[in-house]
Amino acid sequence: MERVTLRIPKQQIEEVERMVETGEYPNRSEAIRAAVRDMINEENAERRQNKRPWARA
Repeated sequence: MERVTLRIPKQQIEEVERMVETGEYPNRSEAIRAAVRDMINEENAERRQNKRPWARA
């Protein structure tokens, strides 16, 4: 796994900390990894839909 350094607004990191404190995620890193996974999955789903316009509801 690679290390990435990023800057996040204080309000957002406080929300991440809240999710860690309530047990939603074990730590900040896992919360941020989950957010990145969700973003990638959403982008991939949008790409699949755009490739098959006939499959849209």
